[in-house]
Amino acid sequence: MNARQRRTFIKRSLMAGALATVSPEWLLARPEYAAATLLPARGRAVRIQGLVSSSGQAIAGVPVTDGRTIVDTDADGRFTLVTTSDRPFVYISVPSGYEIPQNATGTARFYRPIEADRNGEQRVLFELTRLPDGDHEHAFVVLADTQTQSFYEMRRFRLETVPDVVQTRRDLGERPVFGVACGDIMFDDLSFYPDYEAAVSDMGVPFFQVVGNHDLNFDAPTDAGTIDTFMNHFGPNYYSFDRGEIHYIVLDDVFWYNEGYMGHIDATQLAWLEADLSRIERGRTVVVFQHIPMMSTADLRNGAAKPGIGGSVTNREYLYRLLSHYRTHIVSGHTHEHEHVFEGGVHEHILGTACGAWWSGDICWDGTPNGYAVFEARGSRLTWYYKSTGQPADYQARVYPMGIDPLYPDSVVLNVWDADPTWGVIYEDSRGRRGGLGAKLRLDPRSIAEHSGDAVPEHRPWVEPRLTNHLFYLDGAQVGDEVTVELRDRFGRRLPVPFTVTR
Repeated sequence: MNARQRRTFIKRSLMAGALATVSPEWLLARPEYAAATLLPARGRAVRIQGLVSSSGQAIAGVPVTDGRTIVDTDADGRFTLVTTSDRPFVYISVPSGYEIPQNATGTARFYRPIEADRNGEQRVLFELTRLPDGDHEHAFVVLADTQTQSFYEMRRFRLETVPDVVQTRRDLGERPVFGVACGDIMFDDLSFYPDYEAAVSDMGVPFFQVVGNHDLNFDAPTDAGTIDTFMNHFGPNYYSFDRGEIHYIVLDDVFWYNEGYMGHIDATQLAWLEADLSRIERGRTVVVFQHIPMMSTADLRNGAAKPGIGGSVTNREYLYRLLSHYRTHIVSGHTHEHEHVFEGGVHEHILGTACGAWWSGDICWDGTPNGYAVFEARGSRLTWYYKSTGQPADYQARVYPMGIDPLYPDSVVLNVWDADPTWGVIYEDSRGRRGGLGAKLRLDPRSIAEHSGDAVPEHRPWVEPRLTNHLFYLDGAQVGDEVTVELRDRFGRRLPVPFTVTR
């Protein structure tokens, strides 16, 4: 977009009024409305002066923002940010080497409400604590779709997921660990937020929160108002922070248009993101957390010509361009299935969910177990695995008897939920035969048994099995064969899965 086009665009945007009132069709027909800030600042001017320090020592170069403008602290750790009273928060991008500040509940507190005095002035202090051993090595856990809607579901979350995360934290040792709730923390009933906060306190690691489509105030007249309750508990809906050599970004990609939602990142947020990334040297590892996937293949696997507006981000091409200069991982949830997608030069991890198929059992509708992702960082290098709730970390496949898929009566089926195209799935049997297993687009057999039909599952009878591409088929085996399937992931880890062929 050249200067003249940009001026024309801004004029049109001012005439258009609030973006939140438009239809998805209107927005999709005007992709240029994702490329610049649509709405002018409103409210009276506010000048915020502040300091970022640690034990009396200034911290220079810390980005400070109101979600629209970004400034950096000077050599004395001081900053001046001119904003407006309609912006809810002033907040920092927590730098590497410092603890993540926390609320009393354990959720991250890197923000302050904008509360100017009668003269439009405000002073704020961000006091950080230096990590004694740094965070060059660190780890994080990502819980997609905890999605509790009742005391029964919250109890399961507290009794199943929380102790599992606590044990994983112990297993990760002394390195710094943080957590991310990757959207749909609730299932519409936002009164359970305090129960979630209590669960975070029990898990014992600082948690960042992502807005999901079920975390909204649906009676709000505009998109902006839908996140008021979320922000009252957790602060800003988009922000960034650094750990070690990795830059982390949280985005709000749920756009509510009063009749439903779509995956879309609004223009103000995109302008902020562009400014945030301009401070990051090219080639660095960047991890983006968002709820709706940038690009889910779920609709395509089920026969659609293109992704639906509610399951993928509609203006993702603009995001891909912004992220193209970095080694980018996107971590999302929303679809209640597990897959790896490689589009737009990024690696997207679409996670199986903590609640599985909405707490109806202990698997998602693609057969992935209820669980969460564990990422480990050393410098700029990331490794990861999917942690099934209640199972050891090396539980990475489920084996089914021969003939369980009637279309392939002589095949043994394995669900290898975290496999991506770089994985090897190799078998060796007691007769000395070796070979690779091929993947097929099929329904998980256990999901068929537990989710098919209007009567099951009892807790959520509308759940149905979904086609998945991480089912692997072993052909040519015989009943009674002793077989070992070796899973080889992209990091060189080898995991044997021994079993006896049954029918």
